[in-house]
Parts: sequence; structure tokens; C-alpha cells
Amino acid sequence: MQKAFFQVPVPENEPVLNYAPGSTERAEVKRVLADLSEQELDIPMYIGSEEVRTEDKRPLSPPHNHQHVIGHYSRGTAAHVQQAIDAALEAKPAWEAMSWEHRAAIFLKAADLLSGPWRAQMNAGTMLAQSKNIYQAEIDAVAELCDFFRFNVAYMQQIYEDQPYSPPGQWNRMEYRALEGFVFCITPFNFTSIAANLPAAAALMGNVCVWKPADSQIYSAHFIMELLKEAGLPDGVINMVYVDGPDAGDVVFKHPEFAGLHFTGSTKVFQHLWKTIGENIHMYKSYPRIVGETGGKDFIVIHPSADADAAATAISRGAFEFQGQKCSAASRVYLPASLADHIMEKVQAEVESFKMGDPADFRNFINAVIDERAFDKISNFIDRVKEADDAEIAIGGNYDKSKGYFIEPTVVMTSNPKFLTMCEEIFGPVVTIFTYEDDKWEETLELVNTTSPYALTGAIFSQDRHVIDQASRYLQHAAGNYYINDKPTGAVVGQQPFGGGRASGTNDKAGSYLNLLRWVSPRTIKETFVPAKDYRYPFLDEE
Repeated sequence: MQKAFFQVPVPENEPVLNYAPGSTERAEVKRVLADLSEQELDIPMYIGSEEVRTEDKRPLSPPHNHQHVIGHYSRGTAAHVQQAIDAALEAKPAWEAMSWEHRAAIFLKAADLLSGPWRAQMNAGTMLAQSKNIYQAEIDAVAELCDFFRFNVAYMQQIYEDQPYSPPGQWNRMEYRALEGFVFCITPFNFTSIAANLPAAAALMGNVCVWKPADSQIYSAHFIMELLKEAGLPDGVINMVYVDGPDAGDVVFKHPEFAGLHFTGSTKVFQHLWKTIGENIHMYKSYPRIVGETGGKDFIVIHPSADADAAATAISRGAFEFQGQKCSAASRVYLPASLADHIMEKVQAEVESFKMGDPADFRNFINAVIDERAFDKISNFIDRVKEADDAEIAIGGNYDKSKGYFIEPTVVMTSNPKFLTMCEEIFGPVVTIFTYEDDKWEETLELVNTTSPYALTGAIFSQDRHVIDQASRYLQHAAGNYYINDKPTGAVVGQQPFGGGRASGTNDKAGSYLNLLRWVSPRTIKETFVPAKDYRYPFLDEE
């Protein structure tokens, strides 16, 4: 039993290594990448203490070389989802009763393992599974995931320390209990760190989880589970299954112990799940917590006073890093006519200097999009631009899936601020630019605010503080993460908690204490030391 209140280590952001030629980290990740590329892993589901394998084996291939098989995973069924729920509920009493410092220690150890002996393997796994270059893998699968683990522990302490006032004669206390039941976690392909944090954040607070990763991220998700097991996470706390969405939903959303959904994915799916939960609300022991981060149609709006070179680089990086497959990626740009030529010349020079190909070649800035479905969707958008009268391809526009799912970084210019690619989420290396007349600044702010149903990230470029103030107020609901003179991507745990509103999600801010609060159910305790022994109050006395 705990006999002290412990001070957790003060978290610091994990340094991002540079992988320069000749560096130790470069040589090590290249070695591990080559080793993994030559293997075919047999990846099981993780249910309780068991590694569950089935006869239904599905191949896993890198998006940049879809004919090359690097592993197989065992496809599950609804029965496996039920087994995972049972395993979670069996593990729950011991896990939620464990002193919080021991839960903290598991995730702190996971962070140290990740930043040390697991670094090359997690990076290489992410490079292979999600076709990320080494820098994109490093900032995601290592640095951000270490930050989630370490900062969440500090946020947990911060939450537990928040206690009510006690007047003389009584002691008021606040307990932060785990939710009653299990949490279902659905995670995306694009960030290894997000995939790990969704179940880990809930588990840290004493909850047990059933985790369904995206099929295209199973390869690196397998390494996450192995890392957590080495760090000492007890069996059954996080259970990972690979099943079709409807099969999982039929079991999870009809279970009386369903206590919460932690989701990152498409808006359409999230809204469907919310509706399903609402229709089944009478089945649950408690009202489930619903936390979701969905899509974005993220903007860069450039004022005539902007630093044109900085704005151009924000477009190149913000739109095209990791092939635009970030929910925060710049997707629509509002460009003043007075700066248009200069900015477009610089963007064109930068984009045309990009090299594209296998992430094993560290000279490649651009890699493949995640799978054939994404390739076909993105290329269809590009084809529709080519057929349009009010838009044109200014840069790029070519694509090829013969070996890998490669799409050139593509810049679209449109005369229509409501053009298809200014409004719809593409989730690929396509950015659309609308040029406005300099004296139409306020009208342009209105376009930024109303064109998209999303409100995830956005950026303004200006050197005029009055303009920055005006835009920040006008666009206060247009983005949950708002950037001034910087690209709208790259939120860092502990520095810019991440999440948006409107159709972009519940804005529960991953990377802050706010998200962790969603995974606890507070209990207020009042203890009176000398209780009253007579019901009568003084006002009842005779005159």
C-alpha cells in the first residue's frame, strides 16, 4: 500500500535525432530496416495472456513496394472481440486497484525503452508499414510517443493533486476512479504515436481496453504491444484484435460494460458510431465517454504583409510531409495577389526539388500513400481537377501504382473559392490555392471560416500585429490548433495539445490533462470528524 505521495520525473520532450550521414543512429536504423525487410513476421492478436493466431492469414506489404510481403496477420472474428472484452474485464479489478505510481512506472519504462533499445525497431517498423521517411518516423513513432508516455504520467499526477477545499471540522477529498467497464479504442494508420496513445492514455488512468488498429498499421502496432509487454504492462489491460469494423461494433456497442470510445479516424465513421451508441444507450451500465478526432480541411491564409518565403515553405512542408496524410496537413491556401507570383515560384522550386521513392533511400522526401484505396481516391480528385474549367494543375499531378502507391505532390490553382478540392478532405499530397485581391482581406477571412465543416488546424501569415489580432478573433472557432507564422502541422506534446471542433472531433486535446480527465469518473468524499447528534438547528429555538 502506498505510504507517500510521489513526485514523478519532470517530463521533457524527447530529442529528435537527425540521422545525418555517418551518424550512429542512421547506421542502426538502416541495419534494422534491412533485417525487417527480409523477414515475414507472423503477427498474432493479443488477448489476455495469449497470442491468438487464426487460419485466416492476411499479407502485410510496404505501400512503396506492394508486391513485397513483410508479414502476415491473423484476421479475427466477433468471437475474438468477445474474448478480448472478457480478458479486459478479468484484468480490470487488479489493474484499477494498483497504486498509481506503479501504473506510472510502466509507461515511464516504456518511454525509456523506446528512446533507447527500441528506437531503431519502432522507426523501421513505421517506415515499412506506413511508408514514412526516417524524419517523419522519428518525430512520430519515437519522439511523440515518448512524450505521450512521459507527459501523460505528469498530467495524471496533476489531476490527482487537484483536491477540494476542506473547512474546519471536515475533510473533503476527490478520487479519480477508472470508468466502470472497458474502453474501445479505434486507431488510424497515419501516426504510430496516436495508435499507441489512444489505448495507453485510457489504461494509464486505470482503465482496460480493447484496441482495434487500422489494418494498414498492424505491422507497427505489433511492435507497440511488444514494447508495452516488455515494459511490464499486465496481460489483459490492453487487448489488440484485427477484425472488420461491423463485427467489432456488433459486440462492443451492445455490451453493458461498454464505458468509452477513444477514436481517431474519419468523420463519417465517428458519426455512425456515435449514432449507434446513442441508439443503444439503454443497454449500458453507465453513459459512455466518447472522445474522437476525425478530419480536417486545414488552411493557410496569407496576408499581403506576410514574409513570402516563410509562407511558401509552410505550404511545401505543411501540405506534403508524409504525403499530406496528416489530419493537420495544409489543404487549402488563400494567397494575396501581390505575393502570388513570388510564393508560387518558391513553392514550385521547392516541390520540384523533392525526391520520391522508398524510405530506405534517405534522400527521398516523399514516399508512397498508404494503400490502393487511398491512391485511387486521391488520383480521382486529381483527374477531376484536370477536367474542370475553374481549376488547373500548377505543379505535379502525375501518379503511378505499378510498384508502389506513388502520387506526385500536386498543387491546384482555382478561381473558385468553393471548388471541390477547397472543400472536401482529400488526405493526400494535394493542396489547392485560391488567389484573392489584396483589398478583399475580410471577405477572405469569411471564406476561410465558412468553406469547410472542419475546424482542426489553420495558420495565418502576417507581419502586421493588428491583422494577426483581427484574424485570430475572427477565426476563433475555425481551428482547434491555430498557428501564427508557422505551418499548421507538427503539434508537440506538452507544447501544443492537439484537437479540433466542428466536424473535426470532440477537441479533448491529446497531449494534455484534458484528455486524461475523460477517462476517469470522480468521486467526492466528505468526512465529518464530529458529526451532529441532534437534528435541531438554532433557527428553531423559541424567541
